[in-house]
Amino acid sequence: MKVLYLEDESLLGRIVKESLESRDCEIDWFVDGKQARKALANAGEYDIAVLDVQLPGEDGFSIGNRLRKEFPNLPILYLTARTQAKDVLSGFEAGGNDYVRKPFSMEELLVRMRNLVSMREGTAPSTSPAPAAAPRSSQEEYYSFGRFTFDYPNLRLTFHPTSGTPKEHSLSHREAELLRLFLRARGQSVIERKTILLELWHDDGFFNSRNLDVYVRKLRSMLEDDPAVRILTLRGVGYRFVVER
Repeated sequence: MKVLYLEDESLLGRIVKESLESRDCEIDWFVDGKQARKALANAGEYDIAVLDVQLPGEDGFSIGNRLRKEFPNLPILYLTARTQAKDVLSGFEAGGNDYVRKPFSMEELLVRMRNLVSMREGTAPSTSPAPAAAPRSSQEEYYSFGRFTFDYPNLRLTFHPTSGTPKEHSLSHREAELLRLFLRARGQSVIERKTILLELWHDDGFFNSRNLDVYVRKLRSMLEDDPAVRILTLRGVGYRFVVER
């Protein structure tokens, strides 16, 4: 993996850099947002960005937001000493795909990094069976529903109005995975929260459950252009994906 690494603590930064390099990673380490900005123009060359949250000047969330807008497919993992759920959710709202709390083990960090990179490349293992596949267009992994088309391999959701210019959304990998799960479950009465959590995070713990709420909210905001397409919440159970035309 080629890694963009942002960490202002010199001792920790050196330990992480040397440890990852000993595990066949290539690390570009920056100590603050000002340094990291020099690398942003070439961030597409990286397999993953690992960003400390608390930095002097521009914080990790701000850097992550900029990376997400310019490089929507780049996995972003935040390192944080914060423990409040709202801080973790802020990281996901700032474009993050995952987070690791300080202090952490190198084994945990590496496993999470590899998982994000493999998910981006479509090779991540699944620990639970996927919902039954719903009908789709003849082109594999290209979906049409309501006034939307969804190009899963390219992480692109497009709204097609009756007149005017189509409106395109670039999805994060996790957003695309969630939308695909909903589409594959179309026609089912319910897709359980636990099924989604195990499929996407391989863990149905509290924090991942909160993360799911964030991603559902993001998808709903993208789908609201077509009132016929809805994600219904079945409280305490899960969701139902509805397309009324």
